[in-house]
Amino acid sequence: MEAIPAVDLKGGRCVRLRQGRMDDETIFSDDPVAMARQWQDMGAGRLHVVDLDGAVGGRPANAAVIAGICRALDIPVQLGGGVRDPAGLKDTLALGVDRVILGTLAATEPDTVLDMARKHPGRVVVGIDARDGLVATAGWTETSQIPFLELARRYDLPEVAAIIFTDIARDGMHSGPNLESTGRLCSAVSVPVIAAGGVHDLEDVKRLMEMAPLGLAGFITGRAIYEGTLDLAQALALVAGD
Repeated sequence: MEAIPAVDLKGGRCVRLRQGRMDDETIFSDDPVAMARQWQDMGAGRLHVVDLDGAVGGRPANAAVIAGICRALDIPVQLGGGVRDPAGLKDTLALGVDRVILGTLAATEPDTVLDMARKHPGRVVVGIDARDGLVATAGWTETSQIPFLELARRYDLPEVAAIIFTDIARDGMHSGPNLESTGRLCSAVSVPVIAAGGVHDLEDVKRLMEMAPLGLAGFITGRAIYEGTLDLAQALALVAGD
């Protein structure tokens, strides 16, 4: 299982939001590249980057910073936010990103996303963000009528690298991950699942590790490692069995 630190970008800075609300931010660093290096130096094997401005605006908005992060790191970077068409995917991969997370497009144009995954096997991750069991889109500003499990089953294909599942109500709230919904998702698909939202401390990590036999491949952590309720080095050692 992977413990994946997150760097969320807004206006070129490293921030964290609560429940995805753009007006409820905490700025953690004016130097996202340095922050990314810090997590790599602690032993992270992958970095999760979110272009928050891109997610809301519908097109990548922090390309220069993202490219700088990719150049500075030796570990793979996965990016979400603002990629809404095949050209956007191509441009994002050209920045040095290893995997691109498609969320809004996955909900609105599944045939397009499936075609992109087939053309770029192992490079496309489907992001499923749920609010009260329904898929949210456009940087979580809109909620569809699509049940999250229904959407997940459409992408249960070997070309899809992973599904990242976020319970929006838990994101940035230190309330613990939604184990029930995450477990249902893992049981419904064979694609690796990565949990996001709510991880607070090592006890939460231990609970998530119990779901590895169901297909949980990792978890993303943001606010907890920035505010110190979770020590990333300890989390990495725990999931590695050290």
